[in-house]
Amino acid sequence: MKNLPILLSSLSFVLVAILFGMKMNEKKPKNFGAKPARDAQGKEIINSGCKIAFVDIDTLEANYDYFKLKKTEFETRQKEIDARLEKMANTLQAEYSVLQQKAEKGEMSQQEGNSAQQVLIQKQQELELQRQTLGDKYMKDQEAFNKEIHDNLHKYIELYNEEKGYDYILSYSKDGSILFANQGLDVTNDIIKGMNTKK
Repeated sequence: MKNLPILLSSLSFVLVAILFGMKMNEKKPKNFGAKPARDAQGKEIINSGCKIAFVDIDTLEANYDYFKLKKTEFETRQKEIDARLEKMANTLQAEYSVLQQKAEKGEMSQQEGNSAQQVLIQKQQELELQRQTLGDKYMKDQEAFNKEIHDNLHKYIELYNEEKGYDYILSYSKDGSILFANQGLDVTNDIIKGMNTKK
């Protein structure tokens, strides 16, 4: 019985330690010390650990004036390239037909036929080189434009987010890897409006 006070004291110490441990392990609110996340209409998003928004890339491309302008320019340029190459191919085909008719009628010697054939082969090679050169230049210009659009979007989103304070702004497209997006988180129209008015 002499040890009873020591035993009770030890037991109370253990109980206090257990209670303290339980109190420390209680879940803290997820947004402790942070502003509550809100959707594009200002409605608070419940139980959100961070602020997230998204930009619908399909809608952006359909409504961003600079993108639409450049897309039209690229389409026009592609048509011009196709027309130019088709004209060269048709000219070459016509020359080949004339040469074939002359050969069938016996209107040229073997040497003349060989020379004409070499000229046509050289023109065919020039056509292929032209096709390759124009195609490569077109692809490089398109890649440079895509990079410009990407950079413009990211620069504007950084500026936009200085005021909005999102933790993440995701890209969304109908056939992309995000299978569902809450439309309340869509900030696309804000981004389009800002990018269209930005000089």
